[in-house]
Amino acid sequence: MPILDSLTTWPVDHVSAVVLTRDGVVENFGDPDRVYELASVTKLLVAEAVLVAVEEGAVELDDPAGPPGATVAHLLAHASGLAFTGDDVEAGVGERRIYSSAGFETLAATVEAATEIGFADYLADAVAAPLGMSHTELAGPAGHGARASAGDLARFAAELLSPTLLAPATLADATRVWFPGLDGFVPGYGRHRPNDWGLGFEIRAHKAPHWTGSTNSPRTFGHFGQAGTFLWVDPELDAACVVLTDRAFGAWAKPLWSEFNDTLVAALRPHE
Repeated sequence: MPILDSLTTWPVDHVSAVVLTRDGVVENFGDPDRVYELASVTKLLVAEAVLVAVEEGAVELDDPAGPPGATVAHLLAHASGLAFTGDDVEAGVGERRIYSSAGFETLAATVEAATEIGFADYLADAVAAPLGMSHTELAGPAGHGARASAGDLARFAAELLSPTLLAPATLADATRVWFPGLDGFVPGYGRHRPNDWGLGFEIRAHKAPHWTGSTNSPRTFGHFGQAGTFLWVDPELDAACVVLTDRAFGAWAKPLWSEFNDTLVAALRPHE
């Protein structure tokens, strides 16, 4: 039985999913063109657009942005001290990993000011259009306001497996741990010591509990969203997975996501 058939048992009205490797799509489920709210999976697309702006020279990772002393890199890595929402500062720069959607709104404003292009348009031109993501748009805040289809996010995941928009070295740098050793919370999954993060990409490391599977490698990176969505890339498997649902994240998702991802990793792992 195809592994994605287990999604028929999930307590959601609609779900679309894609599993892929560097060689292409392994399996898909549901309507690949159905558009879903992404919630915080939005941050992956925004981070990619910011990194394109860095490569174009519009902004630099060490440019000041956000609270005094913070930079573009601090905002991408949730290390600026900025609160989840609003302008409050809850810690010194580089002291704690405070997950901040407001930080991504600040990033969008920073790129917008530097390029004189509305950030939603910049993301569309720099990321969505080149990858053929015709069902993707940033319709709200840069921290959580994008919507897209599973087919589009599969194209984005393929880009993360074999980058063309960014130099491979840039993506490798973005998916390593930045400002290591910072403690913090993953929303819905509690405090982690440390709470590793890259430049917009959450790094799985050895976090437990976690929304990926317990057998995903520590190098796995990606994001989940409160809309009931997730995308991960596991470099040790050379594989990625996109799952989009129309049910908000909650207690229903935690066991199902972990079990699903562990089963998927087992299916993808080469058997000796």
